[in-house]
Amino acid sequence: MAQTPPAVETPDENLAQRLKEEEELGLRRPQGWQRWLVPAIALTWSLFQLSIASWLLLDSTYIRAIHLAFAFAIVFLSYPTLRRTVRIPGFRWLGEKRKIPWIDMALALAAVAAAVYIAWDYEGVSARIGIPSARDTLFGIALVIFLLEASRRVLGPAMPIIAGAFTLYAFFGPYMPDVIAFKGVSLDRYVSQISMSTEGIYGIPLDVSATVVFLFVLFGAMLEKAGGGRFFIDLAMSLLGRYKGGPAKAAVMSSGLTGLVSGSSIANVVTTGTFTIPLMKRVGYPPTKAAAIEVAASTDGQIMPPIMGAAAFIIAEYVNVPYLEVCKAAAIPAFASYATLFYLTHIEASKLGLKGLPKEELPSFFGTLLSGLHYLIPLFVLLYELIIPRHSPDLAAFRAILVLAAVMLLQHPVRAWREGGDVAAAFRRSGAEILNGLVAGARNMVSVAVATAAAGIIVGVVTMGLGGLITDVIDTLSRGNIYLMLAITAFASLIMGMGLPTTATYIVMAALTAPAIVQIAEWNGFFVPIIAAHLFCFYFGILADDTPPVGLAAYAAAAIAKSPPIPTGFQGFMYDIRT
Repeated sequence: MAQTPPAVETPDENLAQRLKEEEELGLRRPQGWQRWLVPAIALTWSLFQLSIASWLLLDSTYIRAIHLAFAFAIVFLSYPTLRRTVRIPGFRWLGEKRKIPWIDMALALAAVAAAVYIAWDYEGVSARIGIPSARDTLFGIALVIFLLEASRRVLGPAMPIIAGAFTLYAFFGPYMPDVIAFKGVSLDRYVSQISMSTEGIYGIPLDVSATVVFLFVLFGAMLEKAGGGRFFIDLAMSLLGRYKGGPAKAAVMSSGLTGLVSGSSIANVVTTGTFTIPLMKRVGYPPTKAAAIEVAASTDGQIMPPIMGAAAFIIAEYVNVPYLEVCKAAAIPAFASYATLFYLTHIEASKLGLKGLPKEELPSFFGTLLSGLHYLIPLFVLLYELIIPRHSPDLAAFRAILVLAAVMLLQHPVRAWREGGDVAAAFRRSGAEILNGLVAGARNMVSVAVATAAAGIIVGVVTMGLGGLITDVIDTLSRGNIYLMLAITAFASLIMGMGLPTTATYIVMAALTAPAIVQIAEWNGFFVPIIAAHLFCFYFGILADDTPPVGLAAYAAAAIAKSPPIPTGFQGFMYDIRT
């Protein structure tokens, strides 16, 4: 079977790979015994999540607290205080990347203690909601501080700034101008709402992260470690590579297939773009357009069922509908988006007079399909569990993970047995891939767990009485015009998404604008389904991944294509907004 040929030039993948690693692994690469510390914690986290999905029965508050504690531990051990190296004597630990300073170890332990405090004294905390003790207040304030610092290390400064601004607004609302004045809250009420109840940090977003999102991210990570990502790329290339502008069409298809199991546009860009962007350049696409096509296709992967971005699972909880209904609502827009992008790549190829790759240089379609048919088994199991018996997403994902683990365990030994190789060594390789998948899944979840918890601060402040005020402010700004209101929401989502990950952007915008969209539309004689309002916020939050000047997916693709990142982002945005 012929293989996909290498590109004429070797792409500069360093920046792209670094962006992906920063998103998934953090900046720190410790040596010696410390190199095993974070993987051990990540492996334990994955095993804990699989346990609560199967045999371990725990109260949901315990699950949320332990989930956040694992994320805290990995954050403070994997992400240095400062991203750049500090050369001032006595302060080098602030940017230390080759070892874990003892200060960060102490911070990790303290943050874990703050996270699990609500579980350690669950009955006492529950009884004291509204009248927190001095100890409750101390741990509550510590939890908020650790969470803001963790979100700064993982997500950058935007999230803690926004959450901090809402916190200040909660206390200083009475002193604001009349238009945005708020009665304000006491410290006791703030601590009770944010750190002692399920209306703040331990709210619905963190619950969804702990019970559902983790399992789907773990499924995607394990499938990637098994080789599923390369299978999707080869399958798309074998089917479409020989047609006009074939590599671009294959990029759209492979990114859509990868989007079935990946909720990260940056990971999607690096996984598929490493192969497709050089081939697009080879057949004649300009570097900027080659990168932009990959960015647009990878960004849209977050709205592709059955594994959409993490925010889709939170939509299901907010709207109070089964996750399958969210998938159904997103399915037609997702397929329409990819069909339109596919058509746009064809138009670009026609205008540029481009051809496809020679057929003899491409993989055989049937050979590729047969060689990777086993990768489709866990996907079919996942779809079956969601659609036929309509099991909950966490149960469906858990069963799909079990099937995937069996596939991973057997694929190399079966191949070794058929080829007369070392079966024992093949089993060891399979076991290592499973362990690596479990570790990768947990490390991929850190940003989601921290983002959902930090967004809980904003949601908690909003639920203290800001909801009606926000609706009135948006109504005033839009003058009651539903179209102007949607434009304001879209613009705000894009701006906020420049500094926040998709999940956090959606949670914030859903808390601030989704109810207002429905309410104001009703006042003006329109009916807007609540799920449509939430998907609207979700979609424009996703677009931020390719929107200059911050879109990280655009930077990753531009690094592979050796194109300017800002024009790449603008071109990718134009492709996305047209689809």
